[in-house]
Amino acid sequence: MSIKSIALVAATIAATASVASANNYFEFGERLNSSSVLDLGLVRAEGAGVVEIYDFSRGEVGQLLGTKRVNAGANTDVRVNVGIRPTQDVIALLKVDGQTVAERDYDISR
Repeated sequence: MSIKSIALVAATIAATASVASANNYFEFGERLNSSSVLDLGLVRAEGAGVVEIYDFSRGEVGQLLGTKRVNAGANTDVRVNVGIRPTQDVIALLKVDGQTVAERDYDISR
């Protein structure tokens, strides 16, 4: 494979990755109210998937607290039941086809 071909393939991969990640995101800011149901607002996914909420109190993904299925496209008013009110930070992972395509860590207002 020539250097031009390698550069073209690398540029295509980089452009595709940018477009894919732009289609997956959590709209709301970085702070959530402490509640047994966390309101994430709008979540956009490139395909049907799941939002998983994990404990993030030590700056690393901890125990799974709750999940919510989402459809491809814009999912408004996404709320995830986590059972008990978290008192520490959490992280939301958006997974499509088993792959994490977006994440957002949240500070919990106490």
